[in-house]
Amino acid sequence: MVKPSAPKSAAKRVSILGSTGSIGDSTIDLIEREPGAYKVVALTAHSNWAKLAEQAKRLKPDMVALADPAGYTQLKDALSGTNIGVAAGPEALCEAASLASDWVMAAIVGAAGLKPTLKAVERGAVVGLANKECLVCAGTLFMGAVKDSNATLLPVDSEHNAIFQVFDFNQKDKIRKIILTASGGPFRTWTLNDMAKVTPAQAVAHPNWSMGAKISVDSATMMNKGLEVIEAHHLFGLDNDRIDILVHPQSVVHSMVEYADGSTLAQLGTPDMRTPIAYALGWPKRLPAPTGRLDLAKLGSLTFEAADSVRFPALRLARAALQSGGAAPTILNAANEVAVARFLAGEIGFLDIAAIVEHTMTRVPLQSITTLDDIMAIDGEARRVAAAKNLSAAAE
Repeated sequence: MVKPSAPKSAAKRVSILGSTGSIGDSTIDLIEREPGAYKVVALTAHSNWAKLAEQAKRLKPDMVALADPAGYTQLKDALSGTNIGVAAGPEALCEAASLASDWVMAAIVGAAGLKPTLKAVERGAVVGLANKECLVCAGTLFMGAVKDSNATLLPVDSEHNAIFQVFDFNQKDKIRKIILTASGGPFRTWTLNDMAKVTPAQAVAHPNWSMGAKISVDSATMMNKGLEVIEAHHLFGLDNDRIDILVHPQSVVHSMVEYADGSTLAQLGTPDMRTPIAYALGWPKRLPAPTGRLDLAKLGSLTFEAADSVRFPALRLARAALQSGGAAPTILNAANEVAVARFLAGEIGFLDIAAIVEHTMTRVPLQSITTLDDIMAIDGEARRVAAAKNLSAAAE
C-alpha cells in the first residue's frame, strides 16, 4: 500500500476533492498554517459555490469544479478576473483529480467520490483517503488500481489512520487482529423505543466529533463502523473474523492492533480530524498540528464495552455484506445513502434506515463485479429499490 517517497524541497502540490466539507475545511486549515509549503492545484465541491469561491480566492488554485452544474454561473462570476479555471458537472471532478499534484485529499462524501478518486489513483498520486465508499463499493477494483498505478494510499479516517500508524506491514503474519474503536454515537445507551423517536437534529449532534450530516447519522446508526470494517478488510488484507469493534465513548483510543505475542498497540489522541489529516499530509514525516494535547491524568479513566448489533443492526448488515462479497457491499452502501437522505428529509424514522438497507439487500440480486460500470449499474438499482420502499413497510 505504501511506497518510499523522497523528500521534496519545493512546495507540495495539493488537490482537495470535497474542499467545502468538514474534512476539506480541516485540510485547508492545516495548509494555511504553513504559508509557502503548499501550492493548491484544484478544489472541488458538490453544490456550495459560494464557499468554494471564497476558498479559491484565498488559496488561488489552478482550477475549481462543482459537481452540480446549477451553481456554475454564480461560481464563474464570483471568480471573474482571477485566472482560476472553473468547471462543473461530474466529469469536471474527474478533470480536477487528473491535474498533476503530489498529494490528493479524497473527501467527497458517498459513492460520488469513487470516479474522481480513481482518477487520482490511476495517475499514481499520493492519496489521502477520507471517502469510505471507494473501498466499500469497489474495494477489490480500487485496490487493484492502487497496485497497478503504483499509487500511495494513506487512510484518513481516524480509525484506519490509527491502525496504519501501528500496523507492522513487514510482519503482517504476526498480527492476530485489528480493533476498530467506536464512540457509540449519541444514542449509545438509548432503548429501541427511544431511538424510534429520534429527530434529524438529534442524530447529527455527535458527542465527540464535528462531522457532516450524513457521516453523523452513520455514526448514530453505527453504520459508519460497519462500513469501516469493510474498508479495513481492503486496506489491511484481513478477513471479517480478524476485525473487531469495541465501543469507547471517550474517543481517545482511535484503534488498536493485536499481535501474536500478546502485545496490543494503540494510537491515542484528542478527537480532532486534523491529527490524521496532518499525518497523511506530511507522510512520511510528521507535521505539527494545532490540536489539543492529550491529558490522561485529567481524563482519569477510559472505558470500553462490546458493540450491540441488536440495537444497532447496521453492524450486522455490514458484516453480512462483507461475508457475501461481490455486489453486496455496493448494495449496502447505496441503500444506506438513500435511507439517510430520506431520514434527514423527514420522510422516514431513524430505525427505518437499517430496515430499508436490509430490505434492499434482500431484493437486489448479488452478482460479481469486474468493472466500474458494473458498480454504477448495481448502485443505481439499489438506490431505486431503497427509494421505493414505503415508510409503513420499512417499519415492519
